[in-house]
Amino acid sequence: MSESSEAVAERFEELYGAAPDGVWAAPGRVNLIGEHTDYNDGFVMPFALPHTAVAALTRRDDGVLRLHSADVEGPVVELAVDALTPESDKRWTAYPAGVVWALREAGHAVTGADIHLASSVPAGAGLSSSAALEVVVALALNDLFGLGLRGWQLARLCQRAENVYVGAPVGIMDQTASACCETGHALFLDTRDLSQRQIPFDLAAEGMRLLVVDTQVKHSHSEGEYGKRRAGCEKGASLLGVDALRDVPYDGLDAALERLGDEEEIRRLVRHVVTEDQRVERVVSLLESGDTRAIGPVLVEGHASLRDDFRVSCPELDLVVETAVAAGALGARMTGGGFGGSAIVLTEEADVPAVTKAVEEAFAAAGLTAPRVFGAVPSAGARRVR
Repeated sequence: MSESSEAVAERFEELYGAAPDGVWAAPGRVNLIGEHTDYNDGFVMPFALPHTAVAALTRRDDGVLRLHSADVEGPVVELAVDALTPESDKRWTAYPAGVVWALREAGHAVTGADIHLASSVPAGAGLSSSAALEVVVALALNDLFGLGLRGWQLARLCQRAENVYVGAPVGIMDQTASACCETGHALFLDTRDLSQRQIPFDLAAEGMRLLVVDTQVKHSHSEGEYGKRRAGCEKGASLLGVDALRDVPYDGLDAALERLGDEEEIRRLVRHVVTEDQRVERVVSLLESGDTRAIGPVLVEGHASLRDDFRVSCPELDLVVETAVAAGALGARMTGGGFGGSAIVLTEEADVPAVTKAVEEAFAAAGLTAPRVFGAVPSAGARRVR
């Protein structure tokens, strides 16, 4: 599902005049359940896609960082690592450069690199294309400079790169998923302490499929609406006297909402986060007990909460969910930050053609750009491939 490591290595050699030291890959992700909970210290459950960002790298020791992408027109971009400054770069190069900055700020002696990147993770689709880009560069630099960092540590540094260098207030889920997911599993992650459990998630063995429907509506996390939601959650935690909304117990939700009085917007945000954490725990329990089909209604509940309480859905995402469920899907919901991007649809294998057709016809009838529909199979996290 990505450009071959051989092709990326060959292009690197064309650009820089010598073969790379190695080639690495890091995946995008689908979040099964647990949306907008990660920056509230809550629970999430992503799995890695087969779509990856691939990077060929060679170490440099002269303070020069050279960057090129197969996916963006333009020449090699040359930067001085000593001159990297947060929020100074609004181009795609901010993501890999931000990783170098974050590693150096944390005390790691990264002295430069030549990098060529190519990605098959759809940009703006809510599938963590930026995290894949960050993690693949971080893993490669970790290997080339012998830093000895583990996956969760690389994820933390990549999050810092995106928060501080790029200026996007994202949580830790996307980077951790890209760095730590395993084939055939979903990752149950506690974003407070980064404890992880790999939960078996083999839908094919049970006669089911998970479809990703990319609405082709693009979004950007660094735009203001995402930041407003995060600030609202932080205000809710402050008003309730807790460190994060994760600390509001599900069985104490009604009392907490009463305490918020007429803060209606904050009440909605709190209600979503607290109920979404509980939905993650329900899905984990259902999967571990072998009752996989029963997660379908939980996905639909999650979408309603994101649509009505967190207000990050859009007409195209709602159309996917409503149409898929009406066509016989077991469940569906938007995935990712929202305001566009993708939805996921859980369906019986036999119903895939009918559900896909129904969604495509609904988009056509509404005069919308045709969605991109593909199957999502839990895949490997970041690794060296060459």
